[in-house]
Amino acid sequence: MSERSSSGWGRVGDDGTVYLRTPSGERPVGSWRAGSPAEGLAHFGRRYDDLAAEVVLLERRLTVPSAEPADLASSARRLLASLDTAAVVGDLETLARRLEAVLTAVDARKAERAAERARRTAAAIEAKEALVAESQRLASGSDWKASGERFRAIATEFRAITGVDRRTDTELWKKVTVAREEFNRRRTAHFAALDQQRAQARERKEAIVAEADALVDSTEWSSSSARYRALLDEWKSAGRAPKDVEDALWLRFRSAQDAFFARRNAANAERDAALRTNQASKEQLLAEAAALDPSQPERSLRRLREIEQRWDTIGKVPREASADLERRLSAAGDRIRHAADARWRRPQTAESAFVTTLRESVAKLEAKLERARACGRADEVAKAESALATQREWLSHATR
Repeated sequence: MSERSSSGWGRVGDDGTVYLRTPSGERPVGSWRAGSPAEGLAHFGRRYDDLAAEVVLLERRLTVPSAEPADLASSARRLLASLDTAAVVGDLETLARRLEAVLTAVDARKAERAAERARRTAAAIEAKEALVAESQRLASGSDWKASGERFRAIATEFRAITGVDRRTDTELWKKVTVAREEFNRRRTAHFAALDQQRAQARERKEAIVAEADALVDSTEWSSSSARYRALLDEWKSAGRAPKDVEDALWLRFRSAQDAFFARRNAANAERDAALRTNQASKEQLLAEAAALDPSQPERSLRRLREIEQRWDTIGKVPREASADLERRLSAAGDRIRHAADARWRRPQTAESAFVTTLRESVAKLEAKLERARACGRADEVAKAESALATQREWLSHATR
């Protein structure tokens, strides 16, 4: 066979057979009789260009991030496999290297995507494990409302996280479920115990209210007042009943307590009014005692005894006034009795022990008055002035 036409990548034989030159030798790729050998080589060269264009298109697709590596690899392998039988004339070896490069790049992209998937999977697993850890912490908590709401949110967040294999996902979800069930068990037990406590509190407070009602009409003011205070302490320590029951029982307790103390206050007001009347009566007697004439001791002593009898008949006065009234009556009586004693003994007035005692008493009261004034104690000043006036009057009568 003689060579009719040739090029760098192929030739057309005398019989019209078209050959492709390869590193391993020539191989026939077709025949050409429709024209000149140059036209035949050009025809098979265009076929090569079409094949090369497919390779270029594949290389361009490789630069698109969204291109699927499996599709690229499949196309590259198909083209690479077709090179051995391709009816073309051209540099198939270069096309083969370029297709191998595409496959290498595809493998790299697959590795990158696998690594990215592994990273996303690890992140998803980590996120779900964090939810598991949080649910396990919540399981031992006692913030029932907030934790219950959080458990519902955890379930939603857990399902929204994708990319975890089914087995791992199932195992992690079981842990969340176990934690939630433990929380629900503890919450149920807590509210059951709370219901029992509230039932006990209701029973105890109903007994407290019943006793408070029974004390409303009591006239044992002191002991009943103390008991009401004790019942209030018992109420506070009894715990809380259900809210509607708690409010109703508290209203009954306060009503009973208020009714009792209103009666007690009214009784105290009536008693205080009587005591103030007694005080006014004793103030009048004190005025009579102060008007007694020490120079007429016998007559004055008789009048003093009458005043003291009437004093005892009057009865009690307000506690804060009792001591002062008694002291003033005693002082008025002492004034008359000392005058009578002095008259009966008829001592030398200027030298008598009574006068000496009075002088000493006046001196002490004067010193006491000065000290009280110096210290600015108004109450002591008033008392000292009153006592001093009385002692001076006695001394005046004793030394006449």
